[in-house]
Amino acid sequence: MSNANPSREDFASLLEASFHEQDVAEGMVVKGTVVAIEKDMAVIDAGLKVEGRVALKEFGGRAGGDLKVGDTVEVYVERIENALGEAVLSRDKARREESWVKLEEKFNANEKVEGQIFNQVKGGFTVDLDGAVAFLPRSQVDIRPIRDVTPLMNTPQPFQILKMDKRRGNIVVSRRTVLEESRAEQRSEIVQNLEEGQTVDGIVKNITDYGAFVDLGGIDGLLHVTDMAWRRVNHPTEILQIGQTVKVQIIRINQETHRISLGMKQLEADPWDGIGVKYPMGVKVTGRVTNITDYGAFVELEPGIEGLIHVSEMSWTKKNVHPGKILSTSQEVEVVVLEVDPNKRRISLGLKQTLSNPWESFRDQFPIGTIVEGEVKNKTEFGLFIGLDGDVDGMVHLSDLDWNRPGEQVIEEFNKGDMVKAQVLDIDVEKERISLGMKQVGGDPFVDAAEAGEVRRGAVVTCEITEIKEGGLEVKIVDTDLTSFIRRSDLARDRDEQRPERFQVGQKLDARVTQFDKKARRVGVSIKALQIFEEKEAVQQYGSSDSGASLGDILGAALKGRGDEE
Repeated sequence: MSNANPSREDFASLLEASFHEQDVAEGMVVKGTVVAIEKDMAVIDAGLKVEGRVALKEFGGRAGGDLKVGDTVEVYVERIENALGEAVLSRDKARREESWVKLEEKFNANEKVEGQIFNQVKGGFTVDLDGAVAFLPRSQVDIRPIRDVTPLMNTPQPFQILKMDKRRGNIVVSRRTVLEESRAEQRSEIVQNLEEGQTVDGIVKNITDYGAFVDLGGIDGLLHVTDMAWRRVNHPTEILQIGQTVKVQIIRINQETHRISLGMKQLEADPWDGIGVKYPMGVKVTGRVTNITDYGAFVELEPGIEGLIHVSEMSWTKKNVHPGKILSTSQEVEVVVLEVDPNKRRISLGLKQTLSNPWESFRDQFPIGTIVEGEVKNKTEFGLFIGLDGDVDGMVHLSDLDWNRPGEQVIEEFNKGDMVKAQVLDIDVEKERISLGMKQVGGDPFVDAAEAGEVRRGAVVTCEITEIKEGGLEVKIVDTDLTSFIRRSDLARDRDEQRPERFQVGQKLDARVTQFDKKARRVGVSIKALQIFEEKEAVQQYGSSDSGASLGDILGAALKGRGDEE
């Protein structure tokens, strides 16, 4: 048979080759055979109608390395036939396609991949993942921000794929995630070897306002400022510095978060043990003021032992003054122990108890009944406050300002700064109160009148009219501080003469005392009672009702007798 008529076997091979050609399409990775090497190009038969050329440098090494005719290689079909009648093939794209497949498998399996950082771009770096190019954001380079990434470049290392988008050709990777996972495993292993209560050595790694972080050999623990010493530590830098080696005790371990709490003071004896014996109630001690707040001052009695002077225990008399006005930080001060609570680790101290109680001193110096002098400090709706010796105040109640006039009226006559005299009426040391009276300074008019004997029930007194009212007369008993009110019905015996308007203010008249009650502080006088009394007296002296003489004659004789006496 001639070449124009191929054999059955040749026809079968040609048919198979035609089927193979039909399976290959652009964008696919196929296997090809190196049929020739021409200078820096490799000629490859990829089972297409035409052969293709690929630069030797795409095969790696120097000028293709060990590539030789007959080798089978994978290439990427970019175009089946170009204008020159050749297939356009690419080894780089084949490698990239192959890498994408492998990377997707590892991404789906959440496995790490190996790559090299080879360039720096805006916002991060580019990483070669065996042909595929990925983006490494700057924030994902390390656990902590690093300035120089040069030592990490062009070095094979593991990465974690965060995101893949084949359509856009984007891959985002992280080195930080790998480090954190590795660190977490390392931390977990270290934590497993630590126990609460264990004493270990560590190095101070960082210091903050609230404590210090101590490196325990791959894992950090927090040494809080309150656990550094039994005494008050205002800032960790007072006793620690970065790089210092310290001996600490493990207080707590959180197995889930791997957080470790450390303490230094726990390695020393607790100064609060037996505190009640050291500082019994009532004992005077000396300490140093360490801190001043709005509610009091803290005093260090010894290292690790602090007590609080509450603002109410600072001064006997200064009630609304800030503690900083009385004490200053670092001041040495003598105090009295008021209360000790070992469970709450609290000691209550008193500053004013080291001084004499001014109310007790005042009571000893000015007993009840003493006349004192002071300055008007304040006027209130219920009385006057008077400043007294010993920096204490006494109060004059409205009712103790005047015997006769209402206190609301009298208090208006006083102003701040006025010097006044008052009598001590009562002293309550516990309640810190001193009661004073100003009307008592001039004596009690009721007592004075009673002692003189001039004003008593049945006595005839001269009264001066001070005010005329519809219901009667307001009068003052002459030569006394006593006042009274004569009711309309007591102005005269005869009803026609019981008219207040027939009298005048300032007019003097005689009346008989009908009531004198020292307890109720009331005196009653009556003109009518005096008229009736004089009538009876005249009848007894100048005649009787059955003598035949008229009442007019009897009263005439009585009045004439009074005139003769005068």
